[in-house]
Amino acid sequence: MAARKSGFFVGAVAGAGVACAALVGVGMRMGPASADAAPQVIRTSGAAVAAAGAPPAMFAPPPGAPLSFADIFEQVSPAVVQIDVTSKAAAAPKLRIPGLEGFDIVPRGQKPEDGEEAAPGPKQQSSGSGFFISADGYLVTNNHVVADADDDGINVVLKDGRELKATIVGRDEGTDLAVLKVVDPKAKGAAFPFVNFENQAKPRVGDWVITIGNPFGLGGTATAGIISAYNRDLGDSSSTFVDYIQIDAPINRGNSGGPSFDVYGRVIGVNTPIFSPTGGSMGIGFAIPADVAENTAKQLIAGGKVVRGYIGAQIQPFTTEMAEAQGLSDVKGAIVADLVAGGPAQKGGLMPEDVITAVNGVAIKSGSELTREVAKGRPGDTLKLSVLRGGKPRTVEIKSGVRPTEKELAVDGDNTDQNGGETPTKPQTQKSEALGMSLAPIDDAARRTYSIDPTVKGVLIDGVKVNSDAGEKGLRKGDVLTSVNGDPVASASQVSAAVEAAKKLQRPSVNLRIVRAGRPTIVPLKIAP
Repeated sequence: MAARKSGFFVGAVAGAGVACAALVGVGMRMGPASADAAPQVIRTSGAAVAAAGAPPAMFAPPPGAPLSFADIFEQVSPAVVQIDVTSKAAAAPKLRIPGLEGFDIVPRGQKPEDGEEAAPGPKQQSSGSGFFISADGYLVTNNHVVADADDDGINVVLKDGRELKATIVGRDEGTDLAVLKVVDPKAKGAAFPFVNFENQAKPRVGDWVITIGNPFGLGGTATAGIISAYNRDLGDSSSTFVDYIQIDAPINRGNSGGPSFDVYGRVIGVNTPIFSPTGGSMGIGFAIPADVAENTAKQLIAGGKVVRGYIGAQIQPFTTEMAEAQGLSDVKGAIVADLVAGGPAQKGGLMPEDVITAVNGVAIKSGSELTREVAKGRPGDTLKLSVLRGGKPRTVEIKSGVRPTEKELAVDGDNTDQNGGETPTKPQTQKSEALGMSLAPIDDAARRTYSIDPTVKGVLIDGVKVNSDAGEKGLRKGDVLTSVNGDPVASASQVSAAVEAAKKLQRPSVNLRIVRAGRPTIVPLKIAP
C-alpha cells in the first residue's frame, strides 16, 4: 500500500489553505456598513424571561455583517480543487538508530561502493489545495505541494468529482507558489470555472475572511474567520519575499495552496503555513497576499520562472543594540555583513557594515523589507540605496543583477568542528575582559586548524567566557574578529583601543564583525565594566 504524507512544516509551522473569488455581492443579505453604525439592541421575551425579571439584551450585527456565507460558497467553490500528488519516498535507511529513524546514515569516511544503488522507497501520496485562475485550465497552488511530484504524478479533483491530469508550468521557492495546467485529454475544449485576484479592495483587520480547501483530504471544506493582521514576516531576510496576511479561519494540513476571499467573493490571498505544534489548526494561519500571488503567477505562466533584482550582499537586521553601539538609537534598517566578490553591490561601492535605510526612497525597517525592495527591481535597473557609513549619510547607486535561484544561493550550513590537524600553539594570547574573550594573532597553524581563508584578516578568538555576553551569543574558539564598530582590527591591542573609544562615548556595546567557516556576521556585544 502506498505510504501517505500530508502537510508542510517549518519548525512548528504546518501547511494551510484558503479560498478565492471575483464576485461582488453575490446575493448575500448584507449592505455596506456606515462608519457610525452601532449594534442594534434586541430584547427577548417569553415566560422564561418574565420569570427571570428584566429581559437580557442581545446584540444584533450591524449592517454589513453577513447572515450566511452559503451564496459565496456556491459561486466560488467550483473553482477550488483538490490536488493529489504521487512522489517517490526517500530510500530506505542503511542503519536504524533509535531517534534517527528515516535518515540515511553512513559512517564518516565511508561511501557506497561504486555502482551500488540504494533500494528505491515506496511511492507516497500527498494532497493539497489549488484553484483555477483561467478558463483554459491554469491553476495556482503552493510550491511545496507539488515540488517532489513524479512526472505524470499530479491529479486535480474537481468539485463534480472529475479527476484530471495536470503538469507543472513553473515553481517559485521564494514565495512558495506554483502554477499548474490541466493537460488531460478528457478535458480537451473544456472551460473551467475560475476566480480572479483582487488587488484594489483590501479588507481591514477585523473583516471577515472565508477559506475553501482540502483539509486532511476531505475536499470542498469551507471555514470562516477574520483578518488578524497584515505584514507578518515569517522568513529570514535572505529568502523571504512575502508579507503574510494573518487570519484566524480554521485551516489545516491539506489546505495548502487554496484561495482566500472576503465576504464579497474577492480573492485576497493564498494560504501557506499555520502555526501549530500538532499539525492541526490552532487558529493562526497565514496567506500570501493577492498582489504577490498574481504577479508571481503571471511570471510563471509567461516564462516558467520568476526574475528578481539582486545586489549580492549578505544582510542582517540592524538591531536596537547595534544602533546603540553606533549612537544611532532611532535608526531602522539593515546592516551589510558581507559582499559577493565582483557582485553588483561591491561594484557599486557598498561596504561591509554600511547600514541601509532606504531603497529608491522607500524606507527600510528590516532585512526582509530590503530583500523585497531589491527583488522588485528588474535586472539592469539602478537602485539608489540610502546608507549610513560611520554614522554619516550617503547614497550608493547599484546596477541590479539577476537573483540566482534559492538552490544556487544555498550555502552549506555545517558549522561542526573542522578536522585537520594539530592543535595550534598559543601565540601571545591576550584576554579582553571587557568582551569576555581571549584573543590571539592568526598564524599558519590556526588557519589550518580552523580552515581560515588566507584572505581573512583579523584576530583569532582563542577562548570565550561561558557566562559572558559573547558566550551567550554563541561566539566560540576559532572564530575570527575582523572589525570593531566598522574599524578593522589586526591585534588584541587594536580591539582594546576600539572598546575604550566606545566607552569614552558612553556606548553600552560594540558591533563586532565575526567570520566563521568563511561566513561573516555582525554581533553586538555588551561592554563589561
